[in-house]
Amino acid sequence: MRSRLHRWALAAPALALVLGLAGCGTGSGDTAAPAASGSAASTAPAATSLTVFAAASLTETFTELGKTFESENPGTKVTFNFGSSATLAQQIVQGAPADVFAAASPATMKTVSDASLAGTPTTFVRNKLEIAVPADNPAKVDDLQDLADSKVKVALCAEQVPCGAAAVKALDAAGLKVTPVTLEQDVKATLTKVELGEVDAALVYRTDVIASAGKVRGITFPEADKAINDYPIATLTGAPAPDLARRFVDLVLSQPGETVLTKAGFEAP
Repeated sequence: MRSRLHRWALAAPALALVLGLAGCGTGSGDTAAPAASGSAASTAPAATSLTVFAAASLTETFTELGKTFESENPGTKVTFNFGSSATLAQQIVQGAPADVFAAASPATMKTVSDASLAGTPTTFVRNKLEIAVPADNPAKVDDLQDLADSKVKVALCAEQVPCGAAAVKALDAAGLKVTPVTLEQDVKATLTKVELGEVDAALVYRTDVIASAGKVRGITFPEADKAINDYPIATLTGAPAPDLARRFVDLVLSQPGETVLTKAGFEAP
């Protein structure tokens, strides 16, 4: 009996120490858990994805600016949707998620603004038409009047898209009637017809001629001055990443942004 009591006396302090330590661990966990929960609830994760809808003619310059933006905002991914401004505007109105819209004309931006889906737009560049012909110019096109020749195969943008509306203005200013063999939905598709040799000439933006890197040759004409397109940019009111959207617009409007754009052939507003 005395031996059992002696063993209990020796074991009791150790048991008390174990229970004490367990109690301290439980108490620490009980107080830490609510604090961590409260911190998570009050701090929303920062957005890391930015979606920009932009006119097809901005493909090269905005791709470059997107890389700059990603390097200045580590961990951020910029996704672009390039295409006809008219088509992009309709996609936004129909609910496509986007943060920024850069259009090739005020009219297409107005479609989005009238639906209360865009902030106040800012004109950031202007663009002018040129006649694009294959590098060897097989049809010997020299000026705008040559496009009215029925023997010359011409590609134009569809009238409802900015490059097409500009072409109509330029041709009206020259008093010319041109019957195109194809009407394309954006300026890049129109330019491709020339690059592939499927047409003799097309009316596209000066910037697209430069971006072709010698695949086509550009011919200037005076009536282009009467059909210049202003390009507006705006953050969208339902932007999933409004802070990133503002910062991207700031980059486009900055001096480095202007340098990239004017080097590509755009004009400052």
